[in-house]
Amino acid sequence: MSDCPLTSRPAPADGLRTHSAALRSHARRLRAGAAALEWRGREADAYRAEVAALADRCARAAAGLALAAAQLEGPHVRRR
Repeated sequence: MSDCPLTSRPAPADGLRTHSAALRSHARRLRAGAAALEWRGREADAYRAEVAALADRCARAAAGLALAAAQLEGPHVRRR
């Protein structure tokens, strides 16, 4: 049994939103890194495409987590 009160844990929706924000941040950093790449040529273009695809997956996952958080809270709960 834990000595921590149950109220010290974040609500599940808050945890989902935290993970969503982290994934959005990763997507932004991936895109910025690919844009700043000075390497040119076919291989560079292929690399940028792979990084862009990874950033897109991060952004989609972030959107899914945000949606799940909203659904967990239900329509009657408004975020601060």
